[in-house]
Amino acid sequence: MRSAQRRVRAAFLTGGRAFVLFFASLAGSAVLFVLSLLSLTFIVLGFGLVTTPVVLGEVRKHAGRRRHLAAAWSDVRIPVSYRPFPKDLRTGFTGQVERTTLMVKDPATWRDLRWLLLDMTVGSVLLVLTFALVVYPVEGLVLAAGLWRVFEDNTYWYGFVPVSSQGTGLAAAGLGLAVFLVGLWASRPLLRLHFVLARSALAPTQEELAQRIDRLTETRHEAVDTAASELRRIERDLHDGAQARLVAMGMNLGTIEALVEKDPAQAKKLLAMARTSSAEALTELRDLVRGIHPPVLAERGLGDAVKALALRMPLASEVTVELPGRVDAPVESAAYFAVSESLTNAVKHAGADRVWVDMHHSGGMLRISVTDNGRGGAAVGAGSGLSGIERRLGTFDGVLAVSSPAGGPTMVTMEIPCALS
Repeated sequence: MRSAQRRVRAAFLTGGRAFVLFFASLAGSAVLFVLSLLSLTFIVLGFGLVTTPVVLGEVRKHAGRRRHLAAAWSDVRIPVSYRPFPKDLRTGFTGQVERTTLMVKDPATWRDLRWLLLDMTVGSVLLVLTFALVVYPVEGLVLAAGLWRVFEDNTYWYGFVPVSSQGTGLAAAGLGLAVFLVGLWASRPLLRLHFVLARSALAPTQEELAQRIDRLTETRHEAVDTAASELRRIERDLHDGAQARLVAMGMNLGTIEALVEKDPAQAKKLLAMARTSSAEALTELRDLVRGIHPPVLAERGLGDAVKALALRMPLASEVTVELPGRVDAPVESAAYFAVSESLTNAVKHAGADRVWVDMHHSGGMLRISVTDNGRGGAAVGAGSGLSGIERRLGTFDGVLAVSSPAGGPTMVTMEIPCALS
């Protein structure tokens, strides 16, 4: 009995989801498809160079929301394969032209347009069929309950049943019940088929997947090297810091043991020194642990950890966080230390007195921007802190973009594909 109730609830839930998604497929995809075609056509007239990045950006957001729903509702994973923009992308009209060119040359853009056409046609039909199998039977029951009397003089067709009497009304109810039974079993597979259809249009080609694998292999090697370097740093800090203080404290305790009866005053001084050494060793150990994984990050999540980090910085800060859930712990850690490095750069190298941090999640991406009002001129290069951030994000297939003209301001933008829990 409970199993039947769960199946009925799941069928109605799936039908409701399909009903809501139908409008996004029919209206949203159709409007974006038309706007995209118009914008691409108007490139030859000039103003399409300005509108195309905006329109195609909305298309990517629309596709990103569908990827999220596919994973959340039907466990269908659709990879994101957009080419990242170069880090030195210019601003102004020249930057718009360059951005338009890059988006038009990106194969993922044309896959998005192909998906829009597919989504507003075949995809919409699948969604209509999904919620019709759940909703249409209600009409058969209403006809059997007495609505058939409205059609006594004019036969009404319910499916293939002509309704004009109580008997035919009951036949309509029987047909509706049969349709509903089909819907109980077919609604979820139909919704999943809709998302599988989207995956067939949006998924990258084998060549692109091979390039991505090469990139992930490269970042994996970098992550291994970074982890080894971090392990050596931890060992060095333990050896030169807390371990040295603990050894010194042990020697002091040995001396105290010898002096406690002969020279109590000197023993008392050494005890005070030992207490100070133990407190300093404990502080260094806490700092070391905080450098590995801050406690506030584990306890309260990325948003609060970044706010606490910004408060410790010797400059005015404003942090905006819109995260309705938490990301995986490794991604949290990478994002936290990437923000930490960006804030440190703003203090040490940019000469800034104010910094803004914006963090939100949309379209399956965690997006973080760190902006300061410093002198500018920051660039990703060998040995720079920004290169370290890029390597850290690359481990998770993330990207880094830096806009830092001479005179400032500097904006560091990070994107990491991930899901919220």
